[in-house]
Amino acid sequence: MTAQPPQTPAQPSYWNQAGGQAWVDLQDLMDRLNQPICDAVVAAGFPGAGGAVLDIGCGAGATTLEMARRVGPQGRSVGVDVSAPLLEAARTSAKAQGIANAQFLEGDAQTFDLGTAAYDAAISRFGVMFFSDFEAAFANLRRACKPDARLAFACWRSPADNPLAGAPIEAAAPFLPPMPQSDPDAPGRWAFAKPDRVRGILTRSGWRDIEIVPLDVPTPIAPGDLMTLSLRMGPLGAMLQQADAATQAKARTAVAERLATYETGGMVAMSAACWLVAARA
Repeated sequence: MTAQPPQTPAQPSYWNQAGGQAWVDLQDLMDRLNQPICDAVVAAGFPGAGGAVLDIGCGAGATTLEMARRVGPQGRSVGVDVSAPLLEAARTSAKAQGIANAQFLEGDAQTFDLGTAAYDAAISRFGVMFFSDFEAAFANLRRACKPDARLAFACWRSPADNPLAGAPIEAAAPFLPPMPQSDPDAPGRWAFAKPDRVRGILTRSGWRDIEIVPLDVPTPIAPGDLMTLSLRMGPLGAMLQQADAATQAKARTAVAERLATYETGGMVAMSAACWLVAARA
């Protein structure tokens, strides 16, 4: 499970306020849950020792730092994100771990000047589904990459493939205002659920040799941790912040009761159903 912020154009605001702070607070838990996905993305995008890699939507820096370790001191790993709180956490982690070849930039990778033919690879762990113009964003990334550079990213498959993701908000819905009907093709968590759509976006923005394969990762989680994620992250967390104390209490009770139905042996057997996408510039 990962954050599902409101639809754009509120992305920078969300990630620089409640969404970004929630992720910072829960960084250790999120990184632990997403470590297998981080490993898969880094392995698919690794350009070799000494390479230069761009990490899109780097958040608190887990993938950027892992790639920095992989490319070694002669290489560089550059993370870009719109969230100042997350980037501050990333820089703190880099300093604490003594990783000097990692750099973090604040900006929207769709429009940010990333240079021309500067990178041997571009990677992302759940950071590419939120652009307001997907083709413009991937064209900008293509310009930043050298010819034949690697692209590797993880994105979510459909809600039907990730049924537990919607359970908390479904449980709380009777106590909250109606949520607007979402467009599955709009920027957001599920925007890249359709592989043919992803393939078309990448092709039209200058990428080739596109491969899209399922990535299914068991992410077992303690019920208390899942409850915390459900109430702090994504649209449910945002809605609860606006609710009064009585409504919040009712929603929390309903979510706890729903999540308890998934518990076995003190754990919830959650799984992340993703696509692992690879391409060449």
